[in-house]
Order: sequence, then C-alpha cells, then structure tokens
Amino acid sequence: MATNEQSVLQFFPSTTSLTAKVHPVVIFNICDCYVRRPDQAERVIGTLLGSVSADGTVDIRNSYAVPHNESSDQVALDIDYHHNMLLSHQKVNPKEVIVGWYSTGFGVTAGSALIHDFYSREVQNPIHMTVDTGFTNGEGSIKAFVTVNLSLRDQQLAAQFQEIPLDLRMIEAERVGFDILKTRMVEKVPNDLEGMEASMERLLALIDDIYKYIDDVVEGRVAPDNKIGRFVSDTIASIPKIEPAAFDKLVNDTLQDHLMLLHLSSLTRTQLTLSEKLNTAAQIL
Repeated sequence: MATNEQSVLQFFPSTTSLTAKVHPVVIFNICDCYVRRPDQAERVIGTLLGSVSADGTVDIRNSYAVPHNESSDQVALDIDYHHNMLLSHQKVNPKEVIVGWYSTGFGVTAGSALIHDFYSREVQNPIHMTVDTGFTNGEGSIKAFVTVNLSLRDQQLAAQFQEIPLDLRMIEAERVGFDILKTRMVEKVPNDLEGMEASMERLLALIDDIYKYIDDVVEGRVAPDNKIGRFVSDTIASIPKIEPAAFDKLVNDTLQDHLMLLHLSSLTRTQLTLSEKLNTAAQIL
C-alpha cells in the first residue's frame, strides 16, 4: 500500500520513438474482465505481456487482471497473485515478459502514478494502456502512455505521462467483432455473411480512396509521395495475375463452400435439437 504523493501531468502526443502494437485478444480479455469485475470495483487493473523488438516496438500479446483495492489517495495491488499468474503464463509462453499494465477508464488518473511506479520496478520503462469501457466520447478509445520523471535537482516532482503511438492490427474476422465491441449500442450481432459484406464494403472504400489519390497525383492536385507510391506498387505486384473469368469462378466456388458449411451447421443444430426433445419425451413416457 502506498500514499499518493505525486502530481500527475498528462500530455499528448509524445516525441518518443517508442511505439506499441496490441492484439485484439488483449482488448477482448480486458473488456471481459471489466464485465466480470466485483460490484464495488470502478475499474479493472492488470498486467500486459508481450515482447520488445530491437527497434523499440512493444508487441502486446496477452494480459491478465490483478485484484486491487483503490481509494482517493491509496492503491493496494495483490502482488502475490500477480507473481503467481506471471509464473503460470510463462510456463505456457516463456518468451512473453511483462511490458506494462492496463486499466479501464478514460485517460490517466492520480492513482495511476502509484501503480506505474510498481510496474517500473518489475520492468524498465513499462507501458500504461487505457481502455475506455465507459464510452466517454461515444466509443471505446484505446491509448498507450509512458512516463518521464520530472525532477528539481535530486527531488522528484511528478510523473509525466506521455501518449505514444498505438497500433491495433487485426484480420478482417477480428475487425468485425472489434467494430461491434467499440460501439455503444448494437441491434444484433452480424452473421457470417453480413460480416463478409461489411469487409467487402470496407475493401471497396479503400480501393476508391486509392483511385482518388492516384487521380489527384496524375492531375497535379496532390504532391506525389514516393513512400505511398512504392507501397501501392508492391501491393499490386503481390496480387496474382488471374483472368477475370477464373477469378469470378474462384470467388463463386468459395462462396458456395461457405454457404454449404452454413447449411450443414444448421442441419446439425436442428438434428441435435430434435434428438434432445425425443430423449426428453422418452424419459417422460
């Protein structure tokens, strides 16, 4: 247990070269822990696991919640639980190490300095990631911070939290689920076909943006960017050359296979339901 004697200053965005990448499973795990939190807990705190590359990019791949008690000027973490969970995770994934910690809520709070100080003793330069489960701005925002100590001579005055770039990379199947998760209200969960339709619409929108950018460069309305040009060229070169008729056949065959799987799964579900009802009727008779 510690007493909050630090002032916390929050700044946007930082000039530091440190960047972070987070996998969607980490966000889903944090939201699940928030839903299952104790009734008296206002937020969830936990440990982030992953690795740090040579260029300073922090790859966040896993997480677990840590029980805590928090008041206006005190924070108490269950350190034994934290260490036991870390040992358990490293038995399964020995290459994953502590890279920081997370909390639910919007931005940095006064108690965050105390928790960050603990994780600074666990790992050098930890990352603090916040997940806004309260949808403060209408959607769940995700941010990452590091701290820089502000000192006057030998006396430490405050912990300055600076935001760093955070990249959330995912495949299309994960993106469909994440888009639902970050919105405040959802009428229904889309099925596989609706998810595929949303992915295709997003792809077509990106292609239209590329077309517009190339036309603007050719017409002289936008200054050319060599980096974007090389990226577009590499992307086009990676696409295999397929005749339009063969491509249409490939897409249609894949779609038919997908529809067949949906039909078979529906038949299996119906058969299981009928079997359960027949078993119930036989027991009654």
